[in-house]
Amino acid sequence: MNLHEQLGALEAGVDQLIQAVVAPQAQNIPETGNENAPQEASADKSVSAAKTAAEQTQTAGPQAGAAEEAAAPAAPLPTLEINRPAQNEITMTIGGQTVALRPEQVGKLIEELSNARASMTPEPPPGIPPGWRFVSTKNPVMAVQKQSNGDRLLVMRHTGHGWVPFTFSPDMVIQLYMMLTNK
Repeated sequence: MNLHEQLGALEAGVDQLIQAVVAPQAQNIPETGNENAPQEASADKSVSAAKTAAEQTQTAGPQAGAAEEAAAPAAPLPTLEINRPAQNEITMTIGGQTVALRPEQVGKLIEELSNARASMTPEPPPGIPPGWRFVSTKNPVMAVQKQSNGDRLLVMRHTGHGWVPFTFSPDMVIQLYMMLTNK
């Protein structure tokens, strides 16, 4: 899947999720709104969420996006709150509108966000950040394919992220083998 397909898929998925929230809020924001209004944040569950000028530019074209950006006042970003009311349910609240997601919908959202994040800058940090929280999968299901250029595609099934693909050059395969068998 190329970059444009990834962005298109992400945009379609995220648009469905936030369409009912961001669009009505944008229509209800007065032109002289307070840009410095504080936003609520809950521990590590809330993050700012809104379409960026870059996404608007990509869908409307660079000149239209720049014109909209110059003409529209900066609006406060709606907050995104994520909660887990039940084991098999996640709720996302954006600007007061709550949507409940089932496991398959959460998986689709993770996939779309992951595909988009892969093309964004800055890249994730090269080292493991202090305090990073994660869930590891012991003995994951794996599949390997040899590519025509000699690379190896390794796909591993993570319990939270789903199927995660990695491509290794022959040199990296040797390094990985050495790392895994080093005592």
